Amino acid sequence: MTGDTPLMIVDGAGVVVRWSRRAREIWLRSDSEAVGQAALAMVMADAGDSGVGTEPGSGAPGIHDVDGNPVDLRVQVVPLSDGGVAWGVFEADNSAVPGDTRTAAFDILRAKTGEAFFVLDSELRVLSVNEAACALCDVAADKVLDMPVAEVCRPSRPQEFEGLLRGVLTDGTSVTDYVVRLDPLDSAAPERFAKVSAFPLTNARGVVASMTEITESLRTKRRLEALGSVRERVGRSLDVVTTCQELVDALVPGFADIAVVEVVDAVVRGEDPPLSPLGRDIPLRRAAFRNAAPVHAAQAHPIGDVRALPSPTPYSQVLSDLRPRAVPLDSGTPWFDADPERARAIRASGARLLLTAPLALRGAVLGLLSLYRVRPNDAFDENDLAVAHELATHTSLSLDNARRYTREHTIAAALQRHLLPPEPPSQTAIEFAQLHVPADAGGGTWYDAFGLPGARTALAIGEVSGSGIDAATAMGQLRTVIHSLAALDLEPDELLARLNDAVVRLAHERAVLPPGDPLHQQPLRASCVYAVHDPLQAVCVMASAGHPKPVVAHPGGAVHVPEIPAGPLLGSGEGPPFATASVPMREGSVLALRTTSFPASESADGDRSNPLREALTRLDRPLREVRDDILYRLNDTSGSNDVLLLLARTRAFPPDQVATWSLESVPAAVATARHRALDRLRLWRVSEETAFATELIVSELVTNAVRYGAPPIRLRLIKDVTLTCEVSDGGSAAPRIRHARTVDEGGRGLFICAQVSHNWGIRYSGEGKTIWTEQTLP
Repeated sequence: MTGDTPLMIVDGAGVVVRWSRRAREIWLRSDSEAVGQAALAMVMADAGDSGVGTEPGSGAPGIHDVDGNPVDLRVQVVPLSDGGVAWGVFEADNSAVPGDTRTAAFDILRAKTGEAFFVLDSELRVLSVNEAACALCDVAADKVLDMPVAEVCRPSRPQEFEGLLRGVLTDGTSVTDYVVRLDPLDSAAPERFAKVSAFPLTNARGVVASMTEITESLRTKRRLEALGSVRERVGRSLDVVTTCQELVDALVPGFADIAVVEVVDAVVRGEDPPLSPLGRDIPLRRAAFRNAAPVHAAQAHPIGDVRALPSPTPYSQVLSDLRPRAVPLDSGTPWFDADPERARAIRASGARLLLTAPLALRGAVLGLLSLYRVRPNDAFDENDLAVAHELATHTSLSLDNARRYTREHTIAAALQRHLLPPEPPSQTAIEFAQLHVPADAGGGTWYDAFGLPGARTALAIGEVSGSGIDAATAMGQLRTVIHSLAALDLEPDELLARLNDAVVRLAHERAVLPPGDPLHQQPLRASCVYAVHDPLQAVCVMASAGHPKPVVAHPGGAVHVPEIPAGPLLGSGEGPPFATASVPMREGSVLALRTTSFPASESADGDRSNPLREALTRLDRPLREVRDDILYRLNDTSGSNDVLLLLARTRAFPPDQVATWSLESVPAAVATARHRALDRLRLWRVSEETAFATELIVSELVTNAVRYGAPPIRLRLIKDVTLTCEVSDGGSAAPRIRHARTVDEGGRGLFICAQVSHNWGIRYSGEGKTIWTEQTLP
């Protein structure tokens, strides 16, 4: 040898791992161009016409250095620094080396490399192959000489494969990492894939092609991609059916050609899944289906179909022992008779292989995953079964989360539905229409409308922070508090102030819960608008606690948002105190109370594109039609918060159903009030029993006003659903019920009034106070 330094060092796979300066001079390739490439491909690429493609020993390739001097090669084992060994390719002395040693390098590289090499002539016929090529193609070396390479390799697309190699011949450009599928000799054998690289022979008309089988690496890649896709895409939704569709979308067409997911019907409704083994009478719902074929084959059952699984089949067995199965499918499959409808669908789709896996968690069955492959050589192996088990486990966790969410949402929605009032019945001076689109998670949104003494009506709408059962429960608590406070006949601002105190107390109860309780870290906040409509004064008094302002529409098309002082959120403890605003409400006006999620502009000039404003400009139609028009104009009502709207249209209170008298602050006013009240009750044809009780009430209340109140004194009777008697005076002293002793001559006035009426109370204003009673009319 001319030196102890090898031209190149080649590893056991025939790949160059070290490149010398002398090698750069001979082959005119830099280190970056040589290291990592197949040694045989580079050596053959520079071979001359003599001997190329001949059998070992028949001749030597013409390798020369830059000066044109011939270069002979010799190969021997060399030790490496890490203790291993490799092949060293050395430059040999021509005078000391026999002629047949010129092919030694090629012989050893052909024999020892792990890649399959083919030396092809200009007609793409095989001139030489190595042992790896024979093993890859399952052929003998002496049988393939002069055969077209496509017949030796059996690519699934032979014309495309030969066209690639001809391009290397004509263009002189190398091709690397081209993937080709190889057809097996046995039609039942699994398919194989190889990565092809091709290099032109620069001094001869020919091609060197190398092949490396990558079947298992591609299958591994497909499995990893399927797992990654399922982990990324499945579980983003808390809906059972949507989760199933996410699964089939993640697996088709990458991992399977057809995918079907069936879920236990009870799971879709959020109920607990049954334990394995699954009973024969438990129905499954077909939740998702996907076929990679351009024209989908007919399904055995449509999406949404519910039925029990026939038995015995692989599907029923999987849900019995909870083990995935890979099953071949052919015309003679014995279990087809047990499920003929599914068998017809399988035959129509052309499916050849089935992999079915249970969707189960902790021994409970949630559903079944069925994967089909159409190509007969694309088999499911043990690794595919392991992957199917893993992705089914991930999906089962996602399905169980969705099931639990569905159950909680169902309970929360039912709780909210029972806590909310039915659509309030229209009253003499006001009619209602409500629009409620529940959120997916159920929430703490509420509304209310109920009568107050004096033909007045209370309206409320509010929203509790959060969602689910806890928000719905808090909403029910606040609604109860509002009813209790409204019975005290408080002004809207005072009612909200006391409601705020209740929210603060409830928030404190949350704060002292154990740290592990989910409510411990959730602050309680709520917003509310409370309004009182008085038809006799044609006014609506409102107050707001951090809630969107109502919208008021008047006959003629005028729509505006009244200026209401913005109070703080209930429970926040911040901001100015609550204040009221009085809004005129003439006959035919509409008041719209809405939640925060309802789209509406609060600008003074209005937004004509807003669905609420646009619908409220046309009030010459029934209120329900206005409500429906608003709903149809909403583009999207889905979301995490309830969409709630309460519409209230005012009516004129019949003037002949109200009687008002001003009284002097003298004892004789008691008799005058009593006589006037009786005359009006006779005109209203009130029963004698009710008239007698009213006479007692008027006498006692007017007497108290004369004795303990201050002028002016006024008596008002209102005949509506109930008979209301009101006595007002300018004093602010609050009367109270006394339990007089037997010998007392007085002190029984309010006690008598409370006994003969079904309700009574006191309300205060800037002019004094009003004591009222209500009596039920038959």
